[in-house]
Amino acid sequence: MNALYDTIGKGYADYRRPDPRIAAQILAALGDAESVVNVGAGAGSYEPTDRKVIAVEPSRTMIAQRPPGSAEAIEGTAENLPFADRSFDAATAFLTTHHWSDRIGGLEEMRRVARKRCVFLDHDPLKNPFWLIADYFPEMRKTARQLLPDQDAARVFGRVETRVVPVPRDCTDGFLCAYWRRPEKYLDPGVRAAISFFSQLGDISEPLARLERDLADGTWVRRNGHLLEASEMDYGYRLVIAELE
Repeated sequence: MNALYDTIGKGYADYRRPDPRIAAQILAALGDAESVVNVGAGAGSYEPTDRKVIAVEPSRTMIAQRPPGSAEAIEGTAENLPFADRSFDAATAFLTTHHWSDRIGGLEEMRRVARKRCVFLDHDPLKNPFWLIADYFPEMRKTARQLLPDQDAARVFGRVETRVVPVPRDCTDGFLCAYWRRPEKYLDPGVRAAISFFSQLGDISEPLARLERDLADGTWVRRNGHLLEASEMDYGYRLVIAELE
């Protein structure tokens, strides 16, 4: 099965390690769910270890990077889940809905196979401005996809609950905004390879060179020095919880 992460996912697990503070929020959102299907599961980040989990992932490259002892993983897509109706207490999807070819179809499938709730970790890159996009890749604002609590979620689930997921200053999960206080990390090709945002861009040598210069001559600190005093930031990451009962 052809999938984006078959191309960009090599080495992904080296940089995308679940952050325990975010994991605790996800576990709380799952509540009493004893069985979970994790859709777009990748290398298994944030899958609970204290309940029955089945992972669905379209990329063989990502499945191969799941650590020993991970939940069973099958190759498949959000838009066509190979399970009967109401097969699981909960369905989850973590930082994946922006990759789906049919977001409504994927949401409807998650609702179909879940009995109690659907839990999403999602991101709205326009929610709170992030210096990397504002100062170096402003063109990406035009193509950014909205967070789930929009007309898509309303159409499928009706009312949903949204909880803020702050990004810690030392976040271990290397998603787009994880290095808000460690800007030099974005100069690392391995870091960028684990962030799908960069796969959408063409030649990025000029903005990266500008970032490197700004770090060297103090421009970045003059613009963003206030961040060095913060312990966490809200950059639009959210838990979205849809109760089905």
